[in-house]
Amino acid sequence: MNDMTPPLFRTVQRDQEMKFGTQIIPHGVRFRLWAPFCQAVSLKIYDLNMVVAMESQPRGWYEVEVAEARPGMRYRFVLENGHEVPDPASRFQPEDIDGPSEIIDPRAFGWTDEGWRGRPWEEMIIYELHVGTFTPEGTFRAIIDKLDYLMELGITAIELMPIGDFPGDRNWGYDGGHLFSPDHSYGRPEDLKALIDAAHAKGLSVFLDVVYNHFGPKGNYMGVYTPLMTDKHDTPWGAAVNYDAEGSTAVRDFVFANARYWLNEYHFDGLRFDAVHEIRDYGPRHMLQDLAEQVRASTDGRHIHLVAENADNQSGWLKRREDGSPWLYNAQWNDDVHHALHNAITGEAQWYYADFDGRMDLVGRALSEGLAWQGEYMEHLAKEKGEPSAFLPPTAFVAYAQNHDQAGNRPFGERLAQLVPPNKARLWAALYLLAPQIPMLFMGEEWGAKTPFLFFSDVGEDLADAIRKGRAEEMKDFPRKEGQGDPPDPMAVETFEASRLKWHERGEEESVRFLSLYRRLIELRRKHIVPRLIGMEGFSGSHELLAPRVLKVSWKLGDGSRLTLVANLSDEPYSGVSIWGPDQLWLEGFAEGDTLSAWSLVYTLSQGTDA
Repeated sequence: MNDMTPPLFRTVQRDQEMKFGTQIIPHGVRFRLWAPFCQAVSLKIYDLNMVVAMESQPRGWYEVEVAEARPGMRYRFVLENGHEVPDPASRFQPEDIDGPSEIIDPRAFGWTDEGWRGRPWEEMIIYELHVGTFTPEGTFRAIIDKLDYLMELGITAIELMPIGDFPGDRNWGYDGGHLFSPDHSYGRPEDLKALIDAAHAKGLSVFLDVVYNHFGPKGNYMGVYTPLMTDKHDTPWGAAVNYDAEGSTAVRDFVFANARYWLNEYHFDGLRFDAVHEIRDYGPRHMLQDLAEQVRASTDGRHIHLVAENADNQSGWLKRREDGSPWLYNAQWNDDVHHALHNAITGEAQWYYADFDGRMDLVGRALSEGLAWQGEYMEHLAKEKGEPSAFLPPTAFVAYAQNHDQAGNRPFGERLAQLVPPNKARLWAALYLLAPQIPMLFMGEEWGAKTPFLFFSDVGEDLADAIRKGRAEEMKDFPRKEGQGDPPDPMAVETFEASRLKWHERGEEESVRFLSLYRRLIELRRKHIVPRLIGMEGFSGSHELLAPRVLKVSWKLGDGSRLTLVANLSDEPYSGVSIWGPDQLWLEGFAEGDTLSAWSLVYTLSQGTDA
């Protein structure tokens, strides 16, 4: 059971044919554009010095076939007012977000992963990374050289922050304008495919973070010639994407096609959906249901995993079938377990940590039942939040000590290792890496990286001041250490460079200790926890407070064994804990006799549900 290399599996052709964008045909290339607001549309192919009228089709579609067109040529669509716009389904934008689109042959790449079946969800140990700051080069190809390191660490899946083409050369990725085009600053489409192909050859799954709740401020022109957006609903970024008003059918199809595209044409193994609570859809069938159903129906039998970020804690999207497989979504990011532990370990009580301040019961509830807030009133939101979640298995949630948000949405981008002393950081790592929820590391966490992860953007000088002011307003009430001064300028290239991982840090004494800890914990998880996650059911966890800051959590695992955590998150020792028996899995911190020292924990794994 320790060999987690997936068996070979013969797959069907996974190239994605779409009604949007371009399609290579036997005699040239077919171009299509949905532009219901236009009376006429033309196609301009720069390499051929050609402008040709597109034929009007029913329901606002325009189409033309060009026999002379070839992959590598660049083109734009010309609207009736003469405005030239890139293809909204462009597979590549070599001259950035506003430039011409490039014709890409989706069948040109020589895939070698025909036998790749993927990995079951229970095996996931996820590593979130930002392509631009993960390596010195900041490219897809450069990540390939780090895959062996990730395998040695014990990672089974990497998750790329959004890569859809964004303005400029640096961005988190959540302000993209082109859903289908990997950003040119990271490399070409074949470079991304080479990364995924190489990862699969080493037994690593690859996930992609996608953004369907809004579009960035530049680069997407669909709102000019389609009802892409609607003023029926508001979001934190302005008008909502039109999923339920007039013309929404084609908008929904556009987004669904994008999800299928990444999974089938690029062979991604799963998608993480950003902030689905900000997707406004009050129609008869929510787009999240249609999206999951279409994606699962379009793939070829390999393991595909769908993960949501859902601040509203809507656990209904995570329901399981009788055999334990998900109806729609595998899991959601568990901000509750992060926020509750962050408050308990760092003592920070501002921002959204305020609702968790002093609530060790919420730490226990989030670990044992999945979510802390299951319909109760939250003060900082001034509303009720969440749905019951105890009926779900722990694997319906992704747990972490930090991610891009929890570091990058601080004024100075501090990582966990800069917020707490090493003993507390080690305790947090042991706590979440051995718990039954699916763990996710943030790049560099495993060696206690000292580089911050800051908010950065290259959206352009015309919007730079607005970005700066908005960021300052968002961060104005965040407490600062003495002498910190003003946060770094999000538009400065130095802010981006400061966020780039420094791989030489791994050789420093404290980093060596952190890295050794993470490797041992992950190996323990792979050997003792992962094989027992299959078959875990709902209502498998329970918790109790042994003292105001001493927590006990117990889970019945899939094979009937029992995993128990006792964590002392206080400055005082706690007595009366069974520590040294043969069932001990891991002790983090110190203990003597039956006394667990301050800021220490013990995990035990015993056979039989009554142990």
